Amino acid sequence: MRAAAGALALLVLLTGCSGTSEDGDKAPKATVNIFPIDGARDLPPEQPIMVGAAGGTLKNVTVEAAGRPVAGFYSADRTRWHSERPMAPGVSYRVHAVVTGPGGASAERTSQFATKPARKTFGLKTLLPNKETGLTVGVGMPIMLTFDQPVTDRVSIERNLVVQASKPITGAWHWLDDKRVVFRPKKYWPAHTKVRFVARLAGVRGADGMYGKQDYTRDFQIGRSQISVADTQTHYMEIRRDGKLIKNFPISAGMGGVMRHYTTSGIHLAMSREPVTVMTSPDAGPGQAGYYQTTVYNTVRISDTGEYVHSAPWSVGDQGNSNVSHGCVNVSPANAKWFIDNTLLGDPIIVTGSPRPLDPTNGWSYWQDSWPQWLKSSRLRADTAASL
Repeated sequence: MRAAAGALALLVLLTGCSGTSEDGDKAPKATVNIFPIDGARDLPPEQPIMVGAAGGTLKNVTVEAAGRPVAGFYSADRTRWHSERPMAPGVSYRVHAVVTGPGGASAERTSQFATKPARKTFGLKTLLPNKETGLTVGVGMPIMLTFDQPVTDRVSIERNLVVQASKPITGAWHWLDDKRVVFRPKKYWPAHTKVRFVARLAGVRGADGMYGKQDYTRDFQIGRSQISVADTQTHYMEIRRDGKLIKNFPISAGMGGVMRHYTTSGIHLAMSREPVTVMTSPDAGPGQAGYYQTTVYNTVRISDTGEYVHSAPWSVGDQGNSNVSHGCVNVSPANAKWFIDNTLLGDPIIVTGSPRPLDPTNGWSYWQDSWPQWLKSSRLRADTAASL
């Protein structure tokens, strides 16, 4: 940004240096100036292209990058033109500008220059939601990006991650580490919101000498609002759709005794729907005390530490009155079938009553962070999504 500001100051200085005719009462001669200057090579890619007019207005600005048009915008008085995005690495540019002055006088200028190539490129390794998660998702669904290289220029990247929504929302990006960044709204998405995410990464600086290799776009939709609350003390899970109670399942949660056998309390999200899951003990191997391997059906995963809402025919007698599981939320086979069939990934599944708190980085449990906590790991803080 400092380089761009310096370039703008230089351009203003240049456009202010146009001469006048010998008669001081006449209008100054129309001139046009272009930045970067003609013939420049090995330019830093992150700079913009700027065109300025003095003694007149810009009639036309045409910019090409390797033969392709470059988008930009004019100032309200058409005395300045600015490229929409910074230059890309390793590209030759050609700029042609025409300015018209009083009385129909005109001037034009052409400039050609090139940026230095990238030493390295980066892109997205994963972008969620995707077809595997489904493109109609629950009201808690975050947008999750994983880069294929570590990035350090988080400000430049975050400026180019654009979220557009059909209903007003305030949200923010949150960096987990140098490869992962997540977006969530301040509150749950409004039901039935259409969302478009655009990562304008082509040519964006990710680190010293490293630039984005392409743009990415993802369209998805928020479904109906479905929020489940599993109370480990009452042993029931209430399911509300669009605010209305539609189901109240008897459950059996983690038995406790040791902390790892409690179901974690907090705001979970549905992460996967699995018709069949083979569960094994996390802290004991075959032949060791406490080892188990169980095949369970109609499971909805809610954390990275092996917690599910799943069918448990063996604990039906305990459901509604006792906690006997190793940490999962047990429901009857019929209720498990209903739940997997009626759950969208990203649906909030809130567990209460357990002394074991859910970690905000355990799975997709990003709603565990308060809004002030969430903003601490954002470079640009809160922003309002643009309207679709």
